Amino acid sequence: MPLRSKRPARPREARPLSEHYGDLVRVALMEARPAGLHTYQLMVATLLTRSQVARGVRHLRDVGAAEHLTPIIWRRKDGYMFSEDPADWIEYEKKQLAQILGRLTRMITGTLDPHLARYPDDEWAQLVTDQLTGVRSTLAQLSKPSRS
Repeated sequence: MPLRSKRPARPREARPLSEHYGDLVRVALMEARPAGLHTYQLMVATLLTRSQVARGVRHLRDVGAAEHLTPIIWRRKDGYMFSEDPADWIEYEKKQLAQILGRLTRMITGTLDPHLARYPDDEWAQLVTDQLTGVRSTLAQLSKPSRS
């Protein structure tokens, strides 16, 4: 029986899984540049599951893109990609703002408006409506398509 060293084992420092997934997704997208990759292509390239790819993309958006100074965008025809063109970034940002505007509008018309209709003196509903009216207006302005 071999003798074991009496030296204590060093604790392993594990990286968060999302960081590891983000690294794999980033490398796959960098290798595909200037093209993009759809989710299923990222799954094949990284050997990750769909949910792991999603976690990797979220990590890239939260941390990785800021560190590498290139935003990750998504387009229906190209999938996820790193683009060097600011016009691509603006197009993606406007589409994201339009989605947020849609969700906010549905919340206002489907929840807040009926709330105020039943309880017009409710301070909470009045406050939220007043605040979100400005947000809604700003999002509508920011998400307008560019004039070309």
